[in-house]
Amino acid sequence: MYTSVMRLNESDFFVKIAHRGASAYEPENTLASFNKAVDMNADLIEFDVRRSQDSHLVVIHDRKVDRTTDGSGLVEHKTLSELKELDAGNGEKIPTLEEVLEMFGGKTRFAIELKENGIEDKIVKQIRKYDLVEDSFVISFNPNRLKVIKHLEPSIQTGLISFASLNPIRNAVNCGADAVAPFHRFISDNTVRRARKSGLHLFTYVVNDSAKARELKDRGVQGIVTNRPDIL
Repeated sequence: MYTSVMRLNESDFFVKIAHRGASAYEPENTLASFNKAVDMNADLIEFDVRRSQDSHLVVIHDRKVDRTTDGSGLVEHKTLSELKELDAGNGEKIPTLEEVLEMFGGKTRFAIELKENGIEDKIVKQIRKYDLVEDSFVISFNPNRLKVIKHLEPSIQTGLISFASLNPIRNAVNCGADAVAPFHRFISDNTVRRARKSGLHLFTYVVNDSAKARELKDRGVQGIVTNRPDIL
């Protein structure tokens, strides 16, 4: 049985977070991709959540289905039934959040990225339903979404993703996040020191090169988001 990342001290761990599953090998954000990530011993699987027209939570990154399926149009303009008719690659279907939590709960942990406002309550209810509060990070580029999650369920850990923010550590602290994930090119020794001083887990994305991953680990980064969970 795996050990929950939330119970480890900062010096004890380095985690591999499978970006949309093992997306270098299987279609992103599909059950096949998540299965592959588990087989490759990923510590967490990361995936994106949006809402269908009929208010179901579905796992897909883009606002439109065009890039990742054989369909076209906005996710929010399609019912779950219509979304399930699409091919998400190699015959895979767009999963619902509930399908993912039910299938992989107890097998791995989750980094659940909120892609839109107004779904926080439904996310928390699903995490609670499957008793996965300790095994879930809820992440977002939007700090306000993380504040809502913390208000609804303080025990759920949250992570603020950033790209070129001038002060990602301060922003993460201000929204009550437990982790911060700047883009790997913006990780400096000062970033590592400040994250540690602030009590934040420090992750980064998207790293697919094993030498780069080892360098970041040696510098004090505690985990990487990668398309290749077999990178280390």
